[in-house]
Amino acid sequence: MPKKKTNIESKNASSSKRNKQDVAIGVLGSGSFATAIVKMLVENCKLVHWCVRNEFVKGAIELRGHNPTYLTSVSFSTKNLKITADINELVSACEIIVLATPSIYLSDAMDKLKVDYQDKIFVSAIKGIVPKVNDIVAHYLREEFGIGFRNQAVIAGPCHAEEVGMERLSYLTIATVEDDVSGKLDKIFTSSFIKVNPSKDILGNEYSAILKNIYAIGAGIASGLGYGDNFTAVFVTNAIREMEIFLEAIYEAPRDVNESAYLGDLLVTAYSLFSRNRNLGNLIGKGYTVKSAIQSMNMVAEGYYAADSVYRTAKDKKVKTPIIDTIYGILYEEKNADKQFKKLTTILT
Repeated sequence: MPKKKTNIESKNASSSKRNKQDVAIGVLGSGSFATAIVKMLVENCKLVHWCVRNEFVKGAIELRGHNPTYLTSVSFSTKNLKITADINELVSACEIIVLATPSIYLSDAMDKLKVDYQDKIFVSAIKGIVPKVNDIVAHYLREEFGIGFRNQAVIAGPCHAEEVGMERLSYLTIATVEDDVSGKLDKIFTSSFIKVNPSKDILGNEYSAILKNIYAIGAGIASGLGYGDNFTAVFVTNAIREMEIFLEAIYEAPRDVNESAYLGDLLVTAYSLFSRNRNLGNLIGKGYTVKSAIQSMNMVAEGYYAADSVYRTAKDKKVKTPIIDTIYGILYEEKNADKQFKKLTTILT
């Protein structure tokens, strides 16, 4: 009697029969979200180019079929991957390049770029400020490399890498200017566990992804200090209002901050135990110094690096951002977290 196929075996068989797209796409980065994006792409693409940190990571993936450091439970068929440690090899081979490094490392990688990148599409999955220019990725690509918004896209959530690794249903918002680029990216990313929503709000989506990381640090601090769900609900409600005011001051556009890319991404980052920014805040609330909390984490909490830039931008634009001001004071001015949150409770509604 023939052996009955397991659900996993049936799923793999179904996946192998799917007509995959022959598109030249690559991912820069080897952290958890970069690994999750590669997992998304191999669902629909015949070959995914992957530029990783160094030759050790390259060799480990080629040998074992998984990232040795992040999302180690996610296995890949190496026949579907072309792995390199050279950004020039990646960009030369691809028409679409997904940038998925931590923001603090992006300029180091891009400064090595020597090959022609005109007419290529650069998709940012980075949720932080580029320190070299103290600005968002969209502006960095345009000002430093002449890559206009028509050749850019931005990926927003809510979408934790860990849940992608487990193939739990997740949602992406992909913001683009060009409809044909939007359609192409939709087909590449949509799968049984990934749903894609389109958007035209490139700058709004990128800024909101940065802001929610800062607010998540605040939610974590509150948790570490012993505040409960009731306060966190009020905190997040005020945070989305503050986000809307900030976004309108930066770039007016027809947007609804109650949509998934804004409120949804804020909610999951503020509440989820997978959230590295929330975890950083939680440590600070429990009494860790900012420096020791950062050092204790093995992943980059983008909200810490973004808080300084966003705080200064808000001041330049004369935007009132009491929550961001509070978090900035704790992170960069060594203000006491308990005292600062007690003050914050008097103005939240």
